[in-house]
Amino acid sequence: MKNRKVSVVIPAKNESSSISKVIEALVSNQLINEVIVVDDGSTDHTGEIASSLGAKLITHPYSKGNGAAIKTGARAAVGDVLVFMDADGQHSPEDIQKLLSKIEEGFDLVVGSRDSRSQASFGRLLANSLYNRLSSYVTGHRIADLTSGFRAVRREKFLQFLSLLPNGFSYPTTSTIAFFRAGYSVAYVPVKVLRRSGKSHIKPIQDGIRFLLIIFKIGTLYSPLKLFVPVSFGVFMLGISYYGYTYFTEGRFTNMSALMFTTALIVFLVGLVSEQITSLLYKDSD
Repeated sequence: MKNRKVSVVIPAKNESSSISKVIEALVSNQLINEVIVVDDGSTDHTGEIASSLGAKLITHPYSKGNGAAIKTGARAAVGDVLVFMDADGQHSPEDIQKLLSKIEEGFDLVVGSRDSRSQASFGRLLANSLYNRLSSYVTGHRIADLTSGFRAVRREKFLQFLSLLPNGFSYPTTSTIAFFRAGYSVAYVPVKVLRRSGKSHIKPIQDGIRFLLIIFKIGTLYSPLKLFVPVSFGVFMLGISYYGYTYFTEGRFTNMSALMFTTALIVFLVGLVSEQITSLLYKDSD
């Protein structure tokens, strides 16, 4: 990277079995100016290992979440470009060059895109495919991997959206949608994902519900009307169909039809208000 400083930010919680290999590969990389490890309330020796190997260590007194660790690292970084990656050994430091090359081409956010073979399970593959399709529809841009945590971004632009980012695991989703919403340039490059070391911190039931909420968050973050208008139209058409049925069979207009028409109107108005609120949120982030 010419005349640019690169900071690698690694959120870590109880990753003592893998953190040493990750940091050793990063500190020897000539493209990287600093490696920041944010220890998110680990109960093992993750922080001690990271510090002993030359990483800049920031410790949370208790676990605040993956997204909170990302925000802490972004605030503390000195680099013009931030690279976010996991501490579990899934992301290959060799692929950082691919991300930085795209940044040099003029992109503001570059995401390492995983293929189907890199998904932890069929359920995860199915969920991610759904997120990618929905987000592509909402944004009008092809999104190859919405939830990948391996990414490079221009720091000054990333800092604009810190207030929008959640403290949990869905920060990749929010940041991607935010960059598209702001009109910034986003690119995807294929990367290899290795088998993780240690135990995953994702809880199937709890995080499954959370990921379902992400679907709604995608729409409300980018363009609420694209989510609410189809729902409103569907309820309205259902009301028309039911009214037609009752008119020809009973010769009257029923309360159920009136309820459906009212619901369709309310859903549309909620979408309209949400659209205005979303615009104000991004205006404030600037």
